[in-house]
Amino acid sequence: MPSDDSPRVLAVCTVHAELEVPTRVGRTAIDKRPRQGRVAVGRLGIEGDHVCDTEYHGGVHQAVYAYAEQDARRWGEELGRELPAGWFGENLRIGGLAVSDAVFGARWAIGDALFEVSAPRVPCATFGHWSGERHWVKRFALRGDTGAYLRVLRQGSIGAGDRVVVVHTPAHGVTVRDLFTGADMDLLAILSAEEPTISDDVRMQIERHARRHANAGRAERQRAGQLTTGAN
Repeated sequence: MPSDDSPRVLAVCTVHAELEVPTRVGRTAIDKRPRQGRVAVGRLGIEGDHVCDTEYHGGVHQAVYAYAEQDARRWGEELGRELPAGWFGENLRIGGLAVSDAVFGARWAIGDALFEVSAPRVPCATFGHWSGERHWVKRFALRGDTGAYLRVLRQGSIGAGDRVVVVHTPAHGVTVRDLFTGADMDLLAILSAEEPTISDDVRMQIERHARRHANAGRAERQRAGQLTTGAN
């Protein structure tokens, strides 16, 4: 059995109200607040939750969004304000687990539901507007504490106080943070080769990182060539 200091769900959050935002879609469901009692979880997410921008959010590979309490507290201290459960647009505020460093494809049992780590959160203009903080998207991205999207493998019910039991961790060891930053293409090559669960969106993320590295390499070679020519 898990010990008393096991990771736990501190809050289960769903949409409180849709808001108008000056972005492409015009509306957002980012305003999420904690729910009382047990809440049903289906294939597409938590009962009572939804997204407005269905082109870039939601679906089976982004059914539930989890964020770590330790990361929320660090941001709160830096910003000088309380960031309550749901502020990051998360469905699950989790204590005692480094969510952004979860291994891609790891499986978490919560309540009688089963989840699989499926993607990092990519911050968008809507998140920046909601935050009210200057350069928020850039700051959030540079920190790399993105939280993780989860796929629902087994439907069930969850509630605040439920333990988060990591029942499977893939041997490849590539984390959500590794995928988001794309700093090490060797790790992303391992992810592509060894993790069978990755979605088309994740493959596109890996391809974008590969193009970025290739472009940086070409630029570096050009600079080196110019320096060599100048030296002659």
